[in-house]
Amino acid sequence: SHIFKKNHDLTKAWKGKTEQLLRVDEHDFTMRPAFGGPAIPVGVDVQVESLDSISEVDMDFTMTLYLRHYWKDERLSFPSTNNKSMTFDGRLVKKIWVPDVFFVHSKRSFIHDTTTDNIMLRVFPDGHVLYSMRVTVTAMCNMDFSRFPLDSQTCSLELESYAYTDEDLMLYWKNGNESLKTDEKISLSQFLIQKFHTTSRLAFYSSTGWYNRLYINFTLRRHIFFFLLQTYFPATLMVMLSWVSFWIDRRAVPARVSLGITTVLTMSTIITGVNASMPRVSYIKAVDIYLWVSFVFVFLSVLEYAAVNYLTTVQERKEMKLQKRFSCSCGIPHSKSMMLDGNYSESDANSLAGYTRNQTVPEEEKQEKIVVHLAMSNESNSSRKRGLKGHVGLRIIQNTHAIDKYSRLIFPGTYIFFNLIYWSVFS
Repeated sequence: SHIFKKNHDLTKAWKGKTEQLLRVDEHDFTMRPAFGGPAIPVGVDVQVESLDSISEVDMDFTMTLYLRHYWKDERLSFPSTNNKSMTFDGRLVKKIWVPDVFFVHSKRSFIHDTTTDNIMLRVFPDGHVLYSMRVTVTAMCNMDFSRFPLDSQTCSLELESYAYTDEDLMLYWKNGNESLKTDEKISLSQFLIQKFHTTSRLAFYSSTGWYNRLYINFTLRRHIFFFLLQTYFPATLMVMLSWVSFWIDRRAVPARVSLGITTVLTMSTIITGVNASMPRVSYIKAVDIYLWVSFVFVFLSVLEYAAVNYLTTVQERKEMKLQKRFSCSCGIPHSKSMMLDGNYSESDANSLAGYTRNQTVPEEEKQEKIVVHLAMSNESNSSRKRGLKGHVGLRIIQNTHAIDKYSRLIFPGTYIFFNLIYWSVFS
């Protein structure tokens, strides 16, 4: 009970002595330390707690950090036998001078206030001051998406005094590159944090003068695997699916047309989905090149079938005209037409053997034609079994246009060549 009572009394006495030792009311703290003299040096160090988000659409990032300032104010010096510092919360900050550091290009920022303002002030007997606060800031980051999503982005958080020029206040990194500390657990879903580093330079404003500016720079490299699964792989599959139409019978119009339209619409959906999550930049991105080239390949496969269908129709019309001429010259009735896409049936061939140029045939010619007819019949009967096995394959070959044959090689070869160049340039 004696110890508790003693400590309780010391706390009461210390609370009264604090104001007396710091002599806050005896000085004008609206003025900077050593006013009228050289610029007061203010050291800065930062510990990054987290990178909360990176937004490509808004071109900004959100960071939570511990911002600490170091300077000397002899007006706050106090006598001490043990050379121990005194620590205060944010209430004393309103009564003394503190640096007016702000975040350049900041969109939103705030000091955390749960459960109280996250501000700490530590004063040493010789007048050195440590001022620390926990801040979350959303700042602008100028991003270049010309290589998206195979890109790396470099963003910076800039600190500067708002009122005091370099003649009154000199901001500097307290320990050089060691002034920036980061939490090892910092991670982002879409980016790999490559490095953090610090720089400093002077910033000039035409109306007010030169200011010291500190930079927290960090480089981010985007994870590509997500975009491979969501964008590149589906686009490649759509292009490969469009090539299936080259192996479908050219007379299967519904199959080939529906396949082509489906792949075109799917590619349009993929392109729209990618652009919806990106800012409306006026230059071409790497993903745009890949998607639009893939779209062109799919669209060309549709045009390829249009060309095949048109040329097939033209060829059939020419053969019909030739058939009519042949029927008239040989005296064959129109009902005995033998031309159908270049395929002649056995019955047509046998019927042909029974016709002559004139309907009244001499007896000698009849005997010769009977021999020819029997020869054709015997030959067709003997080869029927052998031709039955290859009939389906023969029909496929006969119903395949030359454009389809070349497209089976040209389209895949060109697309593979494009992929080799694309990934060698952008990866």
